[in-house]
Amino acid sequence: MTQTLKSLLMSNKALLLQFVRYGVTGGFVTLVGVGVYWVVASKGGYAPLLATLVAYLVAVTIGYGLHSRFSFKDHGSRDDVVGTTTRFLAGSLLSYALNSLFVWIATGPMHGPVEWGIVPMVFITPVIIFIVNRLWVFR
Repeated sequence: MTQTLKSLLMSNKALLLQFVRYGVTGGFVTLVGVGVYWVVASKGGYAPLLATLVAYLVAVTIGYGLHSRFSFKDHGSRDDVVGTTTRFLAGSLLSYALNSLFVWIATGPMHGPVEWGIVPMVFITPVIIFIVNRLWVFR
């Protein structure tokens, strides 16, 4: 096997393992965030966009530690802690903006229940944020 092919296989293996780790931790963080959103909006009776903010604050608090120590542990450098943390917060604001947009569309113009916003929160936002984290945050 040539060195180039061996290197390509190893980098793809590393990416796959990273994606699996992200699926575990990101899945957990997403489920916690979605749970907080649903409880605050459905059971608490608060406005869905306020519930999205509360969910974001909870998820970002637990997400950084989990992603930096587990999901992306073998990727990039941790020499610039301030830069990595700043990029993570910026990336997480993108997740907040996306989730807010999804909730606004679902509960506003579509006049749907608060649960409608959960579907894109679970299936769209995590994929986008994985790409942002891999290519920009934990570089």
